[in-house]
Amino acid sequence: MNSTASKPRTVRCPACGGPSLYAAQNPYRPFCSERCKNLDFGAWASESYRVPARPDSAGAEDPDTPPVH
Repeated sequence: MNSTASKPRTVRCPACGGPSLYAAQNPYRPFCSERCKNLDFGAWASESYRVPARPDSAGAEDPDTPPVH
């Protein structure tokens, strides 16, 4: 068995880029602070983060949409 305690890891905060303790002692992990966590949450809530999507192909049909005649 390993009797030595592992050293807590420090990672880069995704919001500000500063050091952030990645351990149970940091309730905001992977963020460094409550402020950085809330800024990130606000960006998601306001839909500032978007996943790029390709436009529909010309021949593709939506099965839920009735055909137009």
